[in-house]
Amino acid sequence: MTLPITHYVKTKLGHEIGVKIFKPITPIDKSIIISSATGVLQRYYSKFANHFSSLGYTVYTFDYYGIGESKRKPLKEIDTDLKSWGENDQAAVVDYAKLKHPYDKLILVTHSIGGQILSFNKSLDKVDAIVTVASQSGYWKHWKGFERFKLYVFWNALIPVFTPIFGYFPAKKLGLFESLPKNMVKQWSAWGKKPDYILSELKHENTMFAVYDKPMLILSVPKDEYASKSAVDWLAQQFINAKIDRRHLVPEELGIPNIGHFGFFREAFKPSLWKMTEEWIENHS
Repeated sequence: MTLPITHYVKTKLGHEIGVKIFKPITPIDKSIIISSATGVLQRYYSKFANHFSSLGYTVYTFDYYGIGESKRKPLKEIDTDLKSWGENDQAAVVDYAKLKHPYDKLILVTHSIGGQILSFNKSLDKVDAIVTVASQSGYWKHWKGFERFKLYVFWNALIPVFTPIFGYFPAKKLGLFESLPKNMVKQWSAWGKKPDYILSELKHENTMFAVYDKPMLILSVPKDEYASKSAVDWLAQQFINAKIDRRHLVPEELGIPNIGHFGFFREAFKPSLWKMTEEWIENHS
């Protein structure tokens, strides 16, 4: 395992994004960017990043503005929204990776919300292939039973009640994930209440959904309380010109334990899910 190098990338909006770079000993002229789930620190992906770095990839992880190493001032003073996380933050890291290694094939691996904000990333033309892991719509009716009820409460009670009190959404105090900027959760919850989710605010032609026309591996798993198959299908269907490989992974068929929303990036899945991802990337970039 090699220690990553920390760098701060200045964005078009002027703030800095904390990026960790995992440099390979023997590069293979391919780079990977990992775009995190909501409120998940980039260090969660370090074992996955180290593994691919050991295979020769230059790997970048980063925190969205207001999270982890990209929180450079008090959270209540940060006014970024969810659209900016894609249009500004994710795009800035893509631009930086391409600047540092202009001849590398560039692969973007997204987790959960990281795949949603692809729709705002105007640097997607620099990306040669995308792998999305449990990236989905957040519309609450894509779930059933108690999971549907929980998401309804999240959008309609937790966010609108606690955010004005604290000046940000205190997710960490509630035992959920890292706390989030107020404008980000305001936009997020507004989308989550509507069937068209992102497209309730923006027209399809004003996003990057139709622009990306390269290979995408889109993954979901059963029993994912944060990304139902229906929710992942919805997001996949928006990329109307991409070369999509859609896989709903069934643990029993793969001979592995239940995966869950966060399991994919755990080292236990190195010989199975990580190997599958490596082979797909090799064949599509």
